[in-house]
Amino acid sequence: MTSFGDLLGPPPTLLTGDDDAESDLLNGADPAAVAAQYPSASIAWAYLAEAALQGAEAADSPEGPDRARQMAGYAYARTGYHRGLDQLRRHGWKGYGPVPWSHEPNRGFLRCVGALARAAQLIGEEDEYLRCLDLLNDSDPRAIAELGLD
Repeated sequence: MTSFGDLLGPPPTLLTGDDDAESDLLNGADPAAVAAQYPSASIAWAYLAEAALQGAEAADSPEGPDRARQMAGYAYARTGYHRGLDQLRRHGWKGYGPVPWSHEPNRGFLRCVGALARAAQLIGEEDEYLRCLDLLNDSDPRAIAELGLD
């Protein structure tokens, strides 16, 4: 039995990642500079999306929610999501099948999907929020919990 339980389904897709972008981010480089230098690296877009969304949900603040940050987070997450889809397809993914959270290079894409879900929910785009949760669940049910979306 595989770790994903479906012997007849497609094998897990394992991205190769972008070592240079990941290294720069881990060494404290500005995520915007990393995204500009390595625009296909979903992990850089995930950093940008998560930073933009951090605190943007504060609907109980006197000013209300920060719509500009919510929309920036949405845009960053959507960019990283699409760049990740491109990478997945280049690695043989057909639009379905496991994309394991346990494989570190997959996390940039999965984090972008999680940030897109969070941003979609914040702006009231419920259908997109649910699609993102479905994609995460189909990719790896563990990802939802790891991203704090459960």
